[in-house]
Amino acid sequence: MTTACGSSSGGAPEAVPSDKITITWQSTGGEAQKQEAQALQEPFTVKTGVKFNNVTSLSYISQVQTMVKSGKTVWDVVHTGSYLAKAYCGTLFEKIDMARMPATLVPEGTTTECSVPGTKFATEFAYDTTAYKDTVPTRIADFFDTGTFPGKRVFYNNPKGILEAALVADGVAPERLYPLDVDRALGKLGTIKSDIIFAPSYTAFQQNLVDKQATMALGLNGRLHITNDSGGTMAPVWDFTSWDYTAWLIPKGAPNAKAAEEAVAFALEPEQLVKFCAMNGLTPVRTDIDPNTIPFAETAKVFNPFLGSDRGRQARQDNTYWAENVAEVTRKWTAWQVG
Repeated sequence: MTTACGSSSGGAPEAVPSDKITITWQSTGGEAQKQEAQALQEPFTVKTGVKFNNVTSLSYISQVQTMVKSGKTVWDVVHTGSYLAKAYCGTLFEKIDMARMPATLVPEGTTTECSVPGTKFATEFAYDTTAYKDTVPTRIADFFDTGTFPGKRVFYNNPKGILEAALVADGVAPERLYPLDVDRALGKLGTIKSDIIFAPSYTAFQQNLVDKQATMALGLNGRLHITNDSGGTMAPVWDFTSWDYTAWLIPKGAPNAKAAEEAVAFALEPEQLVKFCAMNGLTPVRTDIDPNTIPFAETAKVFNPFLGSDRGRQARQDNTYWAENVAEVTRKWTAWQVG
C-alpha cells in the first residue's frame, strides 16, 4: 500500500497510509465539480486509496487567507484562476515540485512556482440566431452596434474578458491590449450601458439567453454551450476571443500537502485531462494534447475557439497584469456600473 505524508509545515510529518487520507478539494460546485470528481478524483482513489471531500465557496480566497493567517488550513486543493495563482503563490499557496508536473508542455508564462495550468477557457461573443437572420453579427464591434443589431446584451458581472473585448471593438490590436486602458474600455461599454444586463451568476447569464431577455452575449465558451444544451439558440462570432486558464493549487499548511500534490500531478496527466475536458467542453492547456482528438459533444465543438485555425483573433489574458491591478480595475468597474 502506498503512503503519503501530511503538511510539510511544523516539522516532518508522520507517514499516513493512503487509504486513511481524505483530500479536501475546493472547486466551483455544480456539474463542473461532479465532473472533476468523476474524471480526476475517482481514478486517483482507485489507484492510491486516497479519498476526497468536495467543497465549494464563492469567497474561497478570503477563506484561504483566514486559514493561512490562523495556521488552521483545512483544505488541500483549490481550483482557481490564473491571476490568483500568480498573485498568491508563496503566500497563500505552496510551491510545488515542478519535476512532477508537465511544466515544459504548457505555453510560456502560464506556470508559477505553485501551479501548472490544467484547462483553458475563453470569453467569446455570441448572438441569438432567432433574433438576427438576414443581417448577422460578424465582428466584435457589432456587439456595440445597437442600431443595426437592437436588443439587450448580457455578460457575467466581472470585468475580465469584457474590458479586453471592448478595447478590441474600439480599435485596439489584440497584441497591444496590456496594460489595459480601463477608462477607454469603460467609455466604449458606456455607449451601450442602457442595453447591458449584468448577470449576477452564470446561472442567471444562461437563463437570460434561454428566456430571450438578451440577444447578444460575451460569455465563457463552456457556459454558452451549456446554454444551448438548455434550450438556447446561440451562435459564436469568430472575430476576437480572449482566453485564460485555471489551475489546482495547494493552500499553505494543507494537512495533506504531499497527497494533494500527487493528486494534482495525476489530474494533469493526459488521460484524466482528456476525460475531464470531454465532459465539460474545456480544453487542456498541455500543448501535446490535440484538442481536435477530444470527443467533445457537438454543442461544445461549436463554441470551442481552440478547434481549427479559422476562429478569429485571440489573446491570452495577462495574468501578471490582472494579479497586480485587479483591485483597482474592480473599483473602477463598480463605480462605472453604479454611476
